Amino acid sequence: MDIPIIKPMLWAAPFLLAMLIFELVYSRKKGHKNIYSRKDFISSISMFIGASILNPIAKLVYSVALLYFIYDIFNPELNNVRTNILGYESFGWIWYMWIVAQVLADFSHYWLHRFNHTVRFMWAAHVTHHSSEHFNYGTGIRLSWIVLLYKPLFYAWMVAIGFHPEMVVICLGIEAVYQFVLHTSYCPKLGFLEHILVTPKQHQVHHATNVQYLDKNHGAMLCIWDKMFGTYRTFEEDVDIKYGVTQAPNSYNPLIIATHEYKAIWHDVKHAKTIREGFMYVFGPPGWHPQGKTFTVKQMQKLSAEALEL
Repeated sequence: MDIPIIKPMLWAAPFLLAMLIFELVYSRKKGHKNIYSRKDFISSISMFIGASILNPIAKLVYSVALLYFIYDIFNPELNNVRTNILGYESFGWIWYMWIVAQVLADFSHYWLHRFNHTVRFMWAAHVTHHSSEHFNYGTGIRLSWIVLLYKPLFYAWMVAIGFHPEMVVICLGIEAVYQFVLHTSYCPKLGFLEHILVTPKQHQVHHATNVQYLDKNHGAMLCIWDKMFGTYRTFEEDVDIKYGVTQAPNSYNPLIIATHEYKAIWHDVKHAKTIREGFMYVFGPPGWHPQGKTFTVKQMQKLSAEALEL
């Protein structure tokens, strides 16, 4: 069965734009000046425009092509790897496989997102999304220009085991729509849904720079993965959340926002004294330093916990 690629983000775009405009107008009417900043919002729009130009090209030339390539490798006409090894050709399009695919895509997103925060060269791409000191739907469209180049690698295993590439792409579109909706501080806690779904309150925690909140709540739609792998943290009403990143240039220039961490990596690698130091500056966690002049998130959280015990 062949179906055209459905584009959930394209279909949802008018509603998402309406949500952004409503939140912007509502925050101004209520005098909530900490929700939106003019310069910050313009930076987010600029990052979105850049992503809108670059991402479709990368998606067509690389992402979708890669998924189809891997799907075909494991399903050639003369030597069907899936049939010979796994005992089936593909999962097909039956309705319940869409649910399975969405859950597995969510699982893949968790690990992509977690590595985006714990591997420095990946953080250099993802930091764009966290660079705003405000949490709003404008931040939701502050997209990386580079993440898409390696994102499909985290979903390739799904097409290898038999999910059609178009099914995976559609699941990613649904995931992207849901992720955008999370970027608002106006949504209250959602009762029992907080135990199942990733909610706006949980995502506020994820965008916070408060030490106890760093590298928490990486899930896209389901919070089960954070609970399973020890990265879950509930939103606490009495905590004054500060957004952004712990180290970032004071700039609204989209080119600087998109590239500053790569520049910092290059600077550190040039001054590395050993091959191991150079390797850790690229593949180690953000903040790693051989002499401990800067700290990783785990080190900061350990120091914070020790300070509280004193």
